Amino acid sequence: MMKTADIRQRFLEFFTERGHTQVASSSLVPGDDPTLLFTNAGMVQFKDLFLGNQQADYVRATSSQRCVRAGGKHNDLENVGYTARHHTFFEMLGNFSFGDYFKREAIEFAWQFLTVELGLPAEKLWVTVYEKDDEAADIWLNEMGVSEERFARIGEKDNFWSMGDVGPCGPCSEIFYDHGEQYWGGPPGTPDEDGDRFIEIWNLVFMQYDRSSDGTLTPLPKPSVDTGMGLERIAAVMQHVNNNYEIDLFDNLISEICSVLGVQDRKHHSVRVIADHIRSCSFLIVDGVLPSREGRGYVVRRIIRRAIRHGYQLGGETPFFYKLVAALVKEMGAAYPELIEQQSVIEDALKKEELRFAETLDQGLKILDQKASEISGKQLPGDVVFLLYDTYGFPADLTADVARERGLTIDQAGFEALMEQQRERARASSQFAAQDSVVIQVEAPTEFVGYDNLTNSGNVLAINLGGDDVARAESESDIIVVLDTTPFYAEGGGQVGDAGILKSDSGTVAIDDCRKAPNGAFYHIGRVVDGYLSVGDQVQISVDAEARHATQANHSATHLLHAALKLVLGKHVQQKGSLVNSERLRFDFSHDAPVSPEQITEIEGLVNAEIFSQQTVSSEIMAIDQAKAAGAEALFGEKYGAEVRTISMGQFSLELCGGTHVGNTSEIGLFKIISESGVAAGVRRIEAVTRRGAVAWANEQASMLRNAAGMLKTDPASLSKRIEQLQGNLKSLEADKKKLQTLLASGAGGSDLESKVKTVGEISLLTAVLEGADKDLLRQTIDSFKDKHQAGIIVLGAEIDGKVKLSAGVSKSISKAYPAGKIIQHITALADGRGGGRPDMAEGGIPDASNLTVCLDAVEPWVVAQS
Repeated sequence: MMKTADIRQRFLEFFTERGHTQVASSSLVPGDDPTLLFTNAGMVQFKDLFLGNQQADYVRATSSQRCVRAGGKHNDLENVGYTARHHTFFEMLGNFSFGDYFKREAIEFAWQFLTVELGLPAEKLWVTVYEKDDEAADIWLNEMGVSEERFARIGEKDNFWSMGDVGPCGPCSEIFYDHGEQYWGGPPGTPDEDGDRFIEIWNLVFMQYDRSSDGTLTPLPKPSVDTGMGLERIAAVMQHVNNNYEIDLFDNLISEICSVLGVQDRKHHSVRVIADHIRSCSFLIVDGVLPSREGRGYVVRRIIRRAIRHGYQLGGETPFFYKLVAALVKEMGAAYPELIEQQSVIEDALKKEELRFAETLDQGLKILDQKASEISGKQLPGDVVFLLYDTYGFPADLTADVARERGLTIDQAGFEALMEQQRERARASSQFAAQDSVVIQVEAPTEFVGYDNLTNSGNVLAINLGGDDVARAESESDIIVVLDTTPFYAEGGGQVGDAGILKSDSGTVAIDDCRKAPNGAFYHIGRVVDGYLSVGDQVQISVDAEARHATQANHSATHLLHAALKLVLGKHVQQKGSLVNSERLRFDFSHDAPVSPEQITEIEGLVNAEIFSQQTVSSEIMAIDQAKAAGAEALFGEKYGAEVRTISMGQFSLELCGGTHVGNTSEIGLFKIISESGVAAGVRRIEAVTRRGAVAWANEQASMLRNAAGMLKTDPASLSKRIEQLQGNLKSLEADKKKLQTLLASGAGGSDLESKVKTVGEISLLTAVLEGADKDLLRQTIDSFKDKHQAGIIVLGAEIDGKVKLSAGVSKSISKAYPAGKIIQHITALADGRGGGRPDMAEGGIPDASNLTVCLDAVEPWVVAQS
């Protein structure tokens, strides 16, 4: 038996001997790709090479890449332990060409490695290519000698790879291994392809095109190759098992798990969950991702707690998970020395997390069981899921895991709504945390000069570090700074505080936020990033201009939106809250009904008309009574002084406001509402974007429209018509289906078919073509026939979705002597088709409907020959 470590080593040596540079696995945390949560494929570290943005001193590479799929778009967490091949952590073997060799060499390398280096029988390997890739097909069939019986052309969905909506892309060629007829499943491209018999082991991607925004494919000047083969999958093949958890690597881990927990059942799904999770958690910790409440750290926490819960289910009541690290190091430390180097770090992090979760695990499970017994339906309410998360530290997917074992689902939407409410409360409280918990005594309030300036100089009046006033703050200190004068806007009126820089002769402070204390002092909240800062220093003060300009554009847009809402919905509209930052604006207002799409369009039109008409935005200080007499909008419940600041935008809007604004409405650029929803009884919420945010949103929508049109084989302008056409077709098909099913149920169709039943010896035999049938009707008809005939054989043909299908059913009493799979194989072969299945039920297909009669006529002679 070839061990997993040997396969990894032989793969890397095979390709280095053929001119490839062996490149070490990159970190599980992508270095400079914000689109990815974790590294999930071998090509991630080579992305810039494929795009031409980076050069290397090699044109061929090979690697064994550590990958994680948990959280984000690529998330296998909930399936782990319940299937044969899902993992949160896996290794991807790959060979890559950057403008060097292409299809012929890539295919030849793969075939040689599998059939010669590993010695796999060629007849056990199946190959697919993109349906239009004649070049790859010719290489496989005529140069590699792959039999056409084990070859298929597959459509774009499965056999054409793209890096994104635009950019490098190209056809794929996939290699599958046949684990044998003892496992259910059909070859690639057949209805039963998702079974456990035919398993994809290697994907060869040929990047030969550049896709433009309009979908045009232009040949790349230097085509490249990106291949990936799952190490665990090929190990299962070489070790003659059909489940990845039965390979040597997992076998040794599972032995340790059973020993630590005192478990006998090595195949228990909880054992497999733990075996998988110890790998992903350990390698993530090695790469610096520690358990936490957010981001990547929270994914690690979720995985750890899921493993702990499964261990608890197996009887483990003391910390056990960290004890498995030694077994993992023994198994994989030779290939990844960083495991050995950081073994104690991993064990310490896991043990601390176990102890933290153990305090609430038992109580949380009792609460879950209690709540589950109280509900009448099959769904655990969102408030219960939130309670378990907030009070007992249960990640939602862990609760879902437990609920599934009890036959329940969870109300994910309800949970998310409660989570958002909690985030809102946290944001609201954090805005005032500084002045509530910290009081910095100053002789005079800070002078704000930020309406007209984004830079100026000022003096440091006070520094607060950890709640204590200090005379000096060193580098890396998180501090609050009070200045005598500042251009920084302090959070207020829904507008977030400014960010920017304070720079003195001795150091630099990066300011993340600014808030106003009750005594009028502006708290500049940030970190000393260089040198040090002392009380009395003179500093140069700079506001982040780009963020400020974007924020004030959004703030001015809220004023226009407020006025437009009153015009469209009525004067009853009152502002109930807002949030304005550099990315978007959010506006809550009183209204009893959802805002209709037509009203949304009208509101947008009014706001954009004011933007395009280039209205001057003016501010003026006046008496509160004078402002109200002029019709200025005041926020309900807001306290104002004797004098107020008003903001006017032409004749369209006049409001009391202390925030920052554009000088002319044209600076807003464009206004687009992206969502409208209810947040409380009688309160609606609108979210919108402006300027570049509006353009980015429009581009994203256009891209989605193009993709949708492409999937429906039409252009964006014709998409609505195409959808109407497909809906009409679907209704027609559903009507036809119901008619046929009604006919079958009434017995009329069955009686008609019964008249065609022949008696061959002691067997009742029926062959027929069912016009307009679908797969369900074929199965129903076959099941109905088998119910009526204790010794019966039925073979039906039909054209379904443009394909010619043949289905066979055999009564169980005679299925050994007359296997349905053998019948289908025999008759489809007469018409250049193929198929197979179980002894009692099988199906296949042929390319030409004119040969249906030939196939059906061949059934009776075959039955006679077997008798």
